[in-house]
Amino acid sequence: MRILIVLAHPDPSSFNHAIARRAQATALTNGHDVTLRDLYAEGFDPILPGPEIPRSAPLPAKIARHCEEAASADGIIVVHPNWWGMPPAVLTGWVDRVLRPGTAYEFVGEDGGEGVPVGLLRARTALVFNTSNTEANRENTIFGDPLERIWKDCVFGLCGVAETRRRMFRIVITSCAEERHQWLGEVEAMVNANFPAHQ
Repeated sequence: MRILIVLAHPDPSSFNHAIARRAQATALTNGHDVTLRDLYAEGFDPILPGPEIPRSAPLPAKIARHCEEAASADGIIVVHPNWWGMPPAVLTGWVDRVLRPGTAYEFVGEDGGEGVPVGLLRARTALVFNTSNTEANRENTIFGDPLERIWKDCVFGLCGVAETRRRMFRIVITSCAEERHQWLGEVEAMVNANFPAHQ
């Protein structure tokens, strides 16, 4: 299987990076072809230029490569912190520029863009790993866990991914080494369960 990992955190020493590395190592151990995209490290430009919006628009080589990786992935893993109930801007920009018409979805028949698009992504499963410093009850009762809706419904569901499984790790800022070790074990278990070794 081809597994695409998209990481969005500016600090290489962050727990998000540890999550991405564990997911990558687990998928590689299972025999998969893994691409890890560290958006901050590669300086991904999140700004979508107007001329790039149409489906037929010519794309910069770097964006075209990201699109090909997303379209050909059998599984996708996204890793990012919860910032204001949203992904970091660089990751939102990745969604804007990469999960584009013709790559991730399309409108069919006489639908000129006013209806519900048909998903095109090959991946059947996406895993989303988040970190937060907000207590779970407050997150769910006051804010309504917006990241669940963003990834499951607004992004992956719309793009044709049948299963989106998400795990939020909290509270990271007060966590100890033992807790983080346990959390990384959960990351490994989720990757093993959803992208198992070739038989």
